[in-house]
Amino acid sequence: MISFIWYLIIGGVLGWLAGVIIGRDVPGGIIGNIIAGIVGSWIGSAILGNWGWEVADFYVFPALLGAIALIFIVSVIMRSMRKAT
Repeated sequence: MISFIWYLIIGGVLGWLAGVIIGRDVPGGIIGNIIAGIVGSWIGSAILGNWGWEVADFYVFPALLGAIALIFIVSVIMRSMRKAT
């Protein structure tokens, strides 16, 4: 149970940090940060592999790069949806 809580906390921090780095807010607030961090970690590890520091089953560098890419893509899609309406 504690490892699951750490997983959520580290996912949220990674999602928040990725949003700060690229200067865009994650839709959904805290829940969005957690989802962006966890999904970004999965994407980053799938593309870049497992290297660097490991914290709570997250490899920090691939997870952060994956979260940055995910937030960028989601923000571009959200912006284009706003323009379409």
